[in-house]
Amino acid sequence: MMAHFPDLLRAVVTDAMLVLLLCTMATPKYKSKAVYALAIALILSINISANYYFYRTQNYTAVFYVDLAMLLVIGITLKPLFTDTIMQWCFSYVTMINIYSAVVFLSYFLRNIFPNPLYGNSIARFLLFTAFILAFKKWVSAPYRKVLDYWHIHLLPIVALLACLLGYFFGGDIRDTLTRNQLPLFLLIFLGFAVYTSIIYSLKIITRQHAMREENALMRVEKEYLQLATNGMTERIKLMEDASAQNSRAAHDRRHFHNVLLGLLERGQTREAAALLQADRHATPTTSTAYCENPAINAAVCHYASMAEQAGIRTEICLDIPDNLDVDPIGFSMVISNLMENAIHSCQNLPQGKTPYLLLTCHHVGRLLLEIENPCSPDTTLDGNGLPAVRSEGHGIGSKSVAAFAKNYDAELLYEIANGVFRVRLLV
Repeated sequence: MMAHFPDLLRAVVTDAMLVLLLCTMATPKYKSKAVYALAIALILSINISANYYFYRTQNYTAVFYVDLAMLLVIGITLKPLFTDTIMQWCFSYVTMINIYSAVVFLSYFLRNIFPNPLYGNSIARFLLFTAFILAFKKWVSAPYRKVLDYWHIHLLPIVALLACLLGYFFGGDIRDTLTRNQLPLFLLIFLGFAVYTSIIYSLKIITRQHAMREENALMRVEKEYLQLATNGMTERIKLMEDASAQNSRAAHDRRHFHNVLLGLLERGQTREAAALLQADRHATPTTSTAYCENPAINAAVCHYASMAEQAGIRTEICLDIPDNLDVDPIGFSMVISNLMENAIHSCQNLPQGKTPYLLLTCHHVGRLLLEIENPCSPDTTLDGNGLPAVRSEGHGIGSKSVAAFAKNYDAELLYEIANGVFRVRLLV
């Protein structure tokens, strides 16, 4: 028994490292390591029992055939312990046999560099398998999962590689085969390394390019959202500027009206003055409120503040926004417009018994800190991206426009829902 201990040790190292390699390449189904330890122990016991007879006769060719048969058993029996599909599992299984064949060949020629050649084969296999496993975990794991997703594209070259490798191991004594075919086997192993490297590297580049295309497409969509919202905001501001100009003309005309009325009263023409007041009693001149120094933002806030008041929503607005900003004032006014419009809609959908209100504050301390608060209905939620969840098609454009603005200026955008209160904070 002790005379065959180096051979048995080699079998134990080989089987244990093969199962560990397969567990590294595939995705385990169970969290308990005891399940996989039991599987390894069972495989080791069966394989060593099967190989012991051939080790006694030093028939290493038969040992290799038994190991291949055991690899087939490993592939079938271990499949239920992993979540990979059948074809993904077959891809990993073929890859494992390719690695196994390469390790068998390399360890045969590296065994003599160790002090004790009897154990050199086992040490070489342990080091080679460890190198494969560590390299896989550190550099190959993520792209390899992508390779498994496209197994149907890459399966043919690795099966062809397996056929070429096994072709050298069948038909004769395995030690003579390894000795006589050193150069072809080295070249074949190098070819296998090149094949796997090309597959993984090319797929990594393709994945990166696909991610860049998706990011560019997302940026185009966000740009379209911004452009669409900016165009709408520009039209709104133009209408509000026209309304402001009309208010100014009305105020100018009012001064003339007051002068005429005062002249009539000074001359004692009370009847004419009363007739003039009667004709103008329905006139209600309007004036714009100055919430901040920036005209575009002030016009937007005036518009939506008026909408809120008409809807019976109490508003508290405190803005410290200068005329000159580091950000696009039209874009920032669009952000405020979208947020105020969403707040108004939220207040209009409140259940009975809840008091609607809208609090809007913005402070300028080197950066703009904007905050809007309003009550919301109980079914208001946030999606996985932290944005307000869209409950119907065609909605949510305003929130996406705000998010696009925040991303464009690398701003901090935070939505919060707590105790029936909806808050938005934007630091830009």
